[in-house]
Amino acid sequence: MEINKKQQAWLRMLPGVDHILEIACADPFFETIPRSVLLHSVRLVLDRHRKTILDGINEIDEKSLSDSMILDKVKVGAKDAMTLNLLRTINATGVVVHTNLGRSLLAADAIANLSIIGGRYSNLEFDLSGGERGSRYSAVEDILCELSGAEAAMVVNNNAGAVLLCLETIAGGKKVVVSRGELVEIGGSFRIPDVMAKSGGILKEVGTTNRTHPEDYENAIENDTALLLKVHTSNYRVVGFTADVSLKELVAIGAKYRIPVMEDLGSGTFIDFSKYGPVKEPTIQESTTTGADVITFSGDKLLGGPQAGIIVGKKDIIDKIKKNPITRALRIDKLTLAALESTLSLYRDREKAINAIPTLRMLTLSFDCIEKKAKQLGKMLENIGNDRMRIELINLSSKAGGGALPLLELPSKCVGIKVRGMSANNIEKHMRKNRPPVIGRIEEDFFIMDLRTIQDDELVIIKTAFNNMLRDEGEITSLSLI
Repeated sequence: MEINKKQQAWLRMLPGVDHILEIACADPFFETIPRSVLLHSVRLVLDRHRKTILDGINEIDEKSLSDSMILDKVKVGAKDAMTLNLLRTINATGVVVHTNLGRSLLAADAIANLSIIGGRYSNLEFDLSGGERGSRYSAVEDILCELSGAEAAMVVNNNAGAVLLCLETIAGGKKVVVSRGELVEIGGSFRIPDVMAKSGGILKEVGTTNRTHPEDYENAIENDTALLLKVHTSNYRVVGFTADVSLKELVAIGAKYRIPVMEDLGSGTFIDFSKYGPVKEPTIQESTTTGADVITFSGDKLLGGPQAGIIVGKKDIIDKIKKNPITRALRIDKLTLAALESTLSLYRDREKAINAIPTLRMLTLSFDCIEKKAKQLGKMLENIGNDRMRIELINLSSKAGGGALPLLELPSKCVGIKVRGMSANNIEKHMRKNRPPVIGRIEEDFFIMDLRTIQDDELVIIKTAFNNMLRDEGEITSLSLI
């Protein structure tokens, strides 16, 4: 690769690493920056300049090679490197259990307990009454049995892990009968057939996509059939000409042939949401009462707790699952247990749970409450006093999210924003780059913020974000006119 004279001159102008380090050490900005971070940032900036020069595609502004300009870029790089990747985010999308934004918010009680257990030693696997080693599952087993009505319970790291563990324990190397219409795919392209294959269970599909009958299960039962599996299609619905086998019917077939029945509820709930809207979701208590031998569900969706896979059911089966060596690889830590126990404790009082668990509170929030908050935000944005900004209150629908209640449309009040001279995509980009980021959605060239999922203390942050955006855009416009 030949280097021309101009490139050679630019390379000579480029300062060395040691020279920039020496200047940086005299700058108060870098007093709290570790030397390793500073060194990496300096090298990164200089390498980028060197590559730009050698590529020879663009003309180089000699001012960009000055010590001060390079140091400014080093500061930006060092600041970015010192910023944590996992950030608090404002969810203005209207999707309550938003997988990409961390799913369910924890209740205040759970957060307080996390702080205590995380910052101190605990009796995680120590039996205080006997003074000997105990089981971490005992922290939540009793309350899970109390709430669900099951004989026994345990918890692993997520529901996919719970399903995998149950299938491997009960049906490893044997057949599992499941309706073709229940072979769901969850987030990240994980499918029930794939999880079953990893467990060693042999999939036996019955029925069709839209219709499955009791005799389909009975005709599929063979000598090596170990389990009848029902998967609740929590993230989609088949409507029209349909038929499926209820859990009650499946339990009766299982009892007839002495084959255990397992139900994967996915987004399990202890609350009957039909009392707050038109959609009925099966509760964990109902599945237990119906007689399923083992039931699995998530802790961080409709339950409103931390990520976890919860297993409840008959004691003899749960005891076998606990002894499976795979349990060790899927076990949860003390922080998850602390948050989960606190969340579950709130369910002892249903009304208290709905008010204290953010997911339940947002799902059951009245339209009037949302509208009041939308008007408050609208007024705050109007008070910015920028005539470029158009603010409208719009009636739209929120979603439960998290692969739960797919047909549920929750009436909500949103604030829609248009800014003269800016596209909705540009507004969305500015809000996404705010700290904390404000994540909304775009509809009909409006940047939409759904007040169902915006917390009360976040309204002032949103106002500040828009104020900063309009100020920055105004400065850019002014400079372009000079």
